[in-house]
Amino acid sequence: MRNLFLFLALMAISFTGFAQTQWQVDPYHSSLNFQVQHLGISMINGKFTDFEGTMNTQSNSLANASFNFTVQIASLNTNVDKRDEHLKSSDFFDAEKYPTMTFKSTKVTKGKKKDQYKLTGMLTIKDATKEVTFDLVYGGTASTDTEDKMGMKAKTSINRFDFNIDYDPTAAGIAKEIDIVAHLQFAKQ
Repeated sequence: MRNLFLFLALMAISFTGFAQTQWQVDPYHSSLNFQVQHLGISMINGKFTDFEGTMNTQSNSLANASFNFTVQIASLNTNVDKRDEHLKSSDFFDAEKYPTMTFKSTKVTKGKKKDQYKLTGMLTIKDATKEVTFDLVYGGTASTDTEDKMGMKAKTSINRFDFNIDYDPTAAGIAKEIDIVAHLQFAKQ
């Protein structure tokens, strides 16, 4: 009986040590932005306004965190309606056929400096899934009367041709490289 009690106590301690904390992205305090060079002389900025994401951590540490995001392509906004409609067309994102893009992390590794990490995962845009790595800067945590929050910034660059967004850059003067910057605030669930 004593061995059974000891075994159950050890199991409880083990499960407690591996307990996951779930966080939900706060869309009111987060943004998902992109930037692309046009004609080699200027930058076009845009954002996606409809997205959701979760993060699972062990306590408040990013060391073993996992991330899942879904972005609605129809929410693309560059502040020019005609350009937005073109970007949503089959020349670019083909939003009607591929209404979402997703990201699912595969690992988070500690960077060389304090509060810096590498967030690696699988990004799916249209019918292509590729591994991408974000530079992640941990912004810290804060508590309000009602909930705990965690903030961070993630940035990367992707080649849009890798995701079959291959509208001819020579004719349109649109660079292949897209810079992505996400400012994220999560609420503990």
